[in-house]
Amino acid sequence: MISSRAIIIMTRYPEPGRVKTRLIPALGADEAARLHRQMVEYAISTVRGFTSASPAGIFVFFNGGSKELMASWLGDGAEYLLQADGNLGDKMRAAFQAVFKRGFKAVTMIGSDCPAIDRHILSRAFSALTRTDMVVGPAVDGGYYLLSIKQVHNSLFEGIHWGGSEVLTQTLSAARSKHLTVSCLPELSDIDRPEDLVTLKDLAAFSSWVHH
Repeated sequence: MISSRAIIIMTRYPEPGRVKTRLIPALGADEAARLHRQMVEYAISTVRGFTSASPAGIFVFFNGGSKELMASWLGDGAEYLLQADGNLGDKMRAAFQAVFKRGFKAVTMIGSDCPAIDRHILSRAFSALTRTDMVVGPAVDGGYYLLSIKQVHNSLFEGIHWGGSEVLTQTLSAARSKHLTVSCLPELSDIDRPEDLVTLKDLAAFSSWVHH
C-alpha cells in the first residue's frame, strides 16, 4: 500500500427531489440537484488535488444510483461503496470500519456539503491527527464538516442527534468521556439551507449561485 492514509467522501447520487431537499423551496428540485452535483464534483476534485501531492486512498460512500453510475460520473481513482443502512452515525461508523479493515491507519471523512474545504484543510487534518486522537472541523450550523480518526470509537457515532445544532457539542462530549485528545480546524459553512447560499459568494466556482 503506498499510503496509510485515506479520505472518505459521504454523498448521494444527484437525483432531483432526493438531494438538497432543504434548498428545493429556493432553487427547485432540478437546480438543487445541479448544485449538489457541482459540489460533489468540486469535493472529489479537491481530494484528488490533495492526493496528487500527498498519497491517500479515496473512498466514496454513496446513496442512490449505483457503483456504475457513480464511477461513470466521477471517474477512476476512487472506490465507490454503498452506504450502510441506519442513521447518519451508523453510516459513518460503517464507512470508517470498512476503510480501516483495508489497512489504512489515518482516515479523514468529509461530506460534499462544504465547498470551502480545500487541500490546506485536508493537510491540516492529517497533520493534526499525528498529534491527537481525532480531528474535527466545526460547521457554522453546529455540526461538523470533517472528522479524522485513527480508530473507530463507537461513542462518537451513538446517541448523537444527527441534523440538530448540538452534533458537534455532543461529539466533543463523547470524545471527552473516552479521554480522547481532539484538534479543531477552522469553522466553515455547510450549504444546506437557502440562507447558506450567500456564503458561496466567496468561492469563485460557486459565485453564480448567489444570484438565484
